Amino acid sequence: MVKDTNELHEKALALLNQRGVQLADIAELVMFLQQSYIDDLTDEVCLENVKAVLKKREVQNTILTGIQLDILAENKELMNPLLDIIVEDEGLYGIDEIMALSIVNVYGSIGFTNYGYIDKIKPGILKKLNSHNDNEVHTFLDDIVGAIAAAAASRLAHAHPTKSDITK
Repeated sequence: MVKDTNELHEKALALLNQRGVQLADIAELVMFLQQSYIDDLTDEVCLENVKAVLKKREVQNTILTGIQLDILAENKELMNPLLDIIVEDEGLYGIDEIMALSIVNVYGSIGFTNYGYIDKIKPGILKKLNSHNDNEVHTFLDDIVGAIAAAAASRLAHAHPTKSDITK
């Protein structure tokens, strides 16, 4: 039985909110990524693109899966050594990034560079999610949020090609 997209969308939004991520936080990351490339870019346009990315079923599925894994790890409901790997956000694990790439891939190769950059420097909400405070586990969520921002920035870039992009 295929789940209704509206149900998935609402659940994904609710989970993001429950985990302390507001859509405005993600839009701020989009602004960070694109403000140097698009004149007069507004917070509203960034938010509009975040919302568009969140309408994609692949994105909704990734949010639900990643946050569920984070919650299971917080509640110590995963087997070891997987539990320790996720709780510690072990650098060599990489599955969290692989899941995030399913989001990034929706808008083409520019998403990969946007994601790699933002994942490396972790601005804004990503720094908070990656801080490992309050016994919360955000191993998957920080990568998912970064990927949503990277995808939204890529969507914007495709909608605003520069002259140098067109002549290549």
